[in-house]
Amino acid sequence: MSAQAWHKTACNLCYINCGIEVMVDDGRIAKVRGDRDNPKSQGYLCNKAARIPFYAHHRDRLTTPLRRRSDGTFEAIDWDVAIAEIAAKLRAVVERHGGKSIALYGGGGQGNHAGGAYVNAVLRALGSRHVFNALSQEKTGDFWVNGHLFGSQTCHTAEDVHHCDLLFVIGANPWIAHGFPNARDQLNQIRKDPDRKLIVIDPRRTETAEMADLHLAVRPGADAFLLGAILATLIERDALDHDFLALHTEGFPEVEAALRRIPIEEWAKAADIPLPEIDRCADMIIAAKAMTVRVELGIQQGVNSTLNSYLEKLLIMLTGSFGRKGTNQLHSWLQPLWGNSPNQTFAPTDTEVIAGLLPPNLFAQAVLGDHPDRLRCVWVDSSNPANTAANTAEVEKALQALELCVVVDVAMTETARFAHYVLPASSQYEKCEFTLFNFEFPTNYFHVRPGVVPPLQGTLPEPEIYTRLARALGLLPGDNVLAPLREAALRSRAAFAAAFRSFMADNPAAAPLGALLLYNTLGESLPAGTAAAAPLWGAALACAKRAPEAVRRALGAGSEVSDKELGDALFDAMVTARSGTAITSHTYEEVWSLISHPDRKVHLAIPALLEWLGKLDPATAGPAKDYPFILAAGQRRMFNANQIFRDPAWRRDDPDGALLVNTKDLASLGATDGEWIVVKSAAGHIVARAKADDSMREGQLALPHGYGQSYPTRDGERLNNGPRVNVLTDSDNRDPIAGTPYHKHVAVRLEKLPATEAAALEAMSRRIHG
Repeated sequence: MSAQAWHKTACNLCYINCGIEVMVDDGRIAKVRGDRDNPKSQGYLCNKAARIPFYAHHRDRLTTPLRRRSDGTFEAIDWDVAIAEIAAKLRAVVERHGGKSIALYGGGGQGNHAGGAYVNAVLRALGSRHVFNALSQEKTGDFWVNGHLFGSQTCHTAEDVHHCDLLFVIGANPWIAHGFPNARDQLNQIRKDPDRKLIVIDPRRTETAEMADLHLAVRPGADAFLLGAILATLIERDALDHDFLALHTEGFPEVEAALRRIPIEEWAKAADIPLPEIDRCADMIIAAKAMTVRVELGIQQGVNSTLNSYLEKLLIMLTGSFGRKGTNQLHSWLQPLWGNSPNQTFAPTDTEVIAGLLPPNLFAQAVLGDHPDRLRCVWVDSSNPANTAANTAEVEKALQALELCVVVDVAMTETARFAHYVLPASSQYEKCEFTLFNFEFPTNYFHVRPGVVPPLQGTLPEPEIYTRLARALGLLPGDNVLAPLREAALRSRAAFAAAFRSFMADNPAAAPLGALLLYNTLGESLPAGTAAAAPLWGAALACAKRAPEAVRRALGAGSEVSDKELGDALFDAMVTARSGTAITSHTYEEVWSLISHPDRKVHLAIPALLEWLGKLDPATAGPAKDYPFILAAGQRRMFNANQIFRDPAWRRDDPDGALLVNTKDLASLGATDGEWIVVKSAAGHIVARAKADDSMREGQLALPHGYGQSYPTRDGERLNNGPRVNVLTDSDNRDPIAGTPYHKHVAVRLEKLPATEAAALEAMSRRIHG
């Protein structure tokens, strides 16, 4: 790499992963700009991406494997020792308890997806299929609903925001958290166009709500009542798309009967929304030619979260806002980011496995319980459950109880402090990466990107870590055995395909190791820096087989490319296009082919959820007397992102992660703006700096995510930066079906902090941020 040059890559701060260019100066990222050549983001850049150098270069990077001593401190060891010892201990766990006693936590962090295929390969070869991750902390209720509606939990809805004339945003703030490409540009276009409208449901008057034609400031936790009242109003007014329902759905009569039983006025009161506003909402829906609904964690981690996801989908389907330009769709996949696991159960907690994932809310129970199949070993890859999972105290207790805990990460995270071994990974900008959050329709994109800066000395990319581990475990054949496959890959793709098929037929036990086999064979024939993308070859072949016409449109491939060659053409396009490439381009009519039910219809009636709907009690909508405030834990703000950002200097605003409080609530406490306040829940307490914010409803509070991390000061002492919100959360405060936490509805109370303690916190804040 030259001393100073621009390199194309992608932002790793949210799952849109916009294309960017970074100026590399003497091996360090110095500047960031949008990549105008990226076909999806087209040069778009938000304020957060400009601060990526603070992720790539900071004082908390790990540069050597670490082994925990008996006194809890760590000692540096070399890679060969670390791999050999870990392999021996993994074998011992499997021999004593079986592979099912091992679980993966993580397996690809934000924008850091290439490693996931490799860690899964090793653990599956050992007999483990247990996975906890951020998706099962947030989204599995939605996946469960989709499985019933569309026939598979891998069916997933997308939003055609660019072409809608009504954007209905529920529990989301895309101005800050994005969630669809070029979000701020799209919101500005809607705001400026008199023929396009925006409705927002959110307790807080967010930045997006400020732009809305109608903001429904729902009572925290009452989203199901409001959505039910809106749906019942549409039923009452017969404002439904009956032709759509007859042609494309099953089960509408059962849904209609359940919605007609809703007492609209009573539910509107529970939601604290006047009936005229619900009528106005219905008027705007009826007037829209193309409505798209955008939801996020506000309802997916709110009270009744799985039911909320169902009601959101009913709003889409009953109005026929699906499968047309400007409405919601299903999107295609290169490779699904999660699985389909109906009727599977995780024995240690007797829990349904949804999308092949386990909810972090059950992690501690899965370790600390007395079930014979409880977890004894957890492998943590690019994740930080000690900070991100509910009930910090129980999670830490579970981590300490494990026979073996290994953490692979770029920094000494809060979870790594409890590990037996910590392995230093190269950062996302020091290795080949790609992004699996590809949710666009009609055109879907994929972006493979090589590293842009040299790996930090002492670190390894995940494919190398797991290659070494698999060989130490005796799972992966040696170079001499794989040499014929490498030679075939260098001759031609056709030669490699034939050799690989023959090898797998002769070695069926190697099937779980497919990613590692491809990396160590096909990977050597790929463009420089992209070897880690080798496992995508099989995904590209499968995608081309599933949707050949959509792939042809995306690639602009004519008849000169045969069906047999199409998958390789797609793969080659992905690994050579430095700004990313379109992988599928569908017509809107093809959305029905993406439904997995044999009849290609949406099955609306889900008995368990209709029963749940019928049992909702408006009397439960108010706050508890002993904990009168409702805290939204893990709010997204202008300068927070995720747990991979550890350097406090990256935040220009909100350095302490302030507690947002309505001015009247702050005054009733006798506190002032900027004062340190104690926040107490039934699970624990923290102290946070208060910030008066009248965008909050009275009785509603918010704390951000991405804080609560320890970071070394210039003199080497580690100090905590900001609120560790999951000290307040309770793992039992969760959805009854999916187990997702009600993080947006944590009951708390507030207390003033003695002046002496406040002064100490003020001094600590100055040390951290000085």
